[in-house]
Amino acid sequence: MASDFATADLYDAHGDALQVMAPNALLDFGGVRAAAGPIATVRCHEDNSRVREAVGEPGDGRVLVVEGGGSRRFALLGDRLAQLAVDNGWAGVVVHGVIRDAAVIGRMPLLVRALGTIPRKTEKRGEGQRDVEVRFLDVTFRPGAWLYADADGVVVADGPLG
Repeated sequence: MASDFATADLYDAHGDALQVMAPNALLDFGGVRAAAGPIATVRCHEDNSRVREAVGEPGDGRVLVVEGGGSRRFALLGDRLAQLAVDNGWAGVVVHGVIRDAAVIGRMPLLVRALGTIPRKTEKRGEGQRDVEVRFLDVTFRPGAWLYADADGVVVADGPLG
């Protein structure tokens, strides 16, 4: 789903049925500023092996939510993985951590939100979990729930909103 919604309007219509991410918590890095889709999740700490695994599979318009524990030591997403996400039909990647290759990612048709940037890549240790419930920045992200992101912020609903 492109940007045929506004999170403020969704909140007006659905109120407290939506979860609202803490304000100004994540920065915009992708070439797409608004996107929505079903959530897939990864929980990892300073190892993006599971992120690579996820974006290497068909995204089908989903948004990958990466719980990196808020670490700012190693980038969990770079231009190669972002390009894999684009190639495989992901709508976006939301990272509770940092990314790298921001200038290149900024030209890609992908929503990317993260805490910041760092040039250091992760080591690949094959650690992490996929498709598990994760929580950060006042929101619980469950696989299959829907994430909506635009200039006003990020909201999460139990399912798609009309």
